[in-house]
Amino acid sequence: MKLDQLRIIVDERERKSGIPDLLKSVGLNLEMKTLPIGDYIVAPETVVERKSIRDLMASVFDGRLFDQCSRLKEHFENPIVLMEGNVDEIEEITENPLIFYGAISTVVLDFKIPVIPTPSASHTAKLLVSMCSRQDSHKGPFLKKIKKSNDLEKQQLSILCSLPGIGEKFAVRMLTKFGTPLNVFSATLTELSKIEGLGEARAKKIKKTLDTQSKFLKSSNQKTLHDV
Repeated sequence: MKLDQLRIIVDERERKSGIPDLLKSVGLNLEMKTLPIGDYIVAPETVVERKSIRDLMASVFDGRLFDQCSRLKEHFENPIVLMEGNVDEIEEITENPLIFYGAISTVVLDFKIPVIPTPSASHTAKLLVSMCSRQDSHKGPFLKKIKKSNDLEKQQLSILCSLPGIGEKFAVRMLTKFGTPLNVFSATLTELSKIEGLGEARAKKIKKTLDTQSKFLKSSNQKTLHDV
């Protein structure tokens, strides 16, 4: 297939990376959009999230990475995380590289999303062209109607995120498994432990938080008896 017959949808925020210009220079058709998920859609079910080494580390520390992975998996059959730059930079960014490799392991093993390293923008562009050139990759609609969370969904996630050790990633998994926050609160320790990645220790903390009688109730009862 000729390059001028290929099409990639690119997130507007990728302009400054220089990669869109590189793709245009070899004759690809580019559509610049503000994408709700990912940076490059190279086929109907293939989306690429590009991260520099520093951005990848930042997204690990602020919790963005796993939330992004959840959304990528939710909406695309073949999500890919592209890691661009010199991996030796990790030593400069953090004193504990195991944090970085632990996060990469989670992406690959738990989310089942491949992580592909490239050394530079020009190599990233070559990889994107290669993915886009695959047979039948151009068939079907590229853009999907991805709804943003409504207020009720945000409230439900916020309620679950108040539990110990629960971020948005686990809150989404809880709602996926149990349907409603009330069902999560009613779940047994065994049921909570079976949520992917949660584990028994975290499940015990959650159950303790939900089941321990509040001191406010005791105070209220004592006051009522005293008043009588």
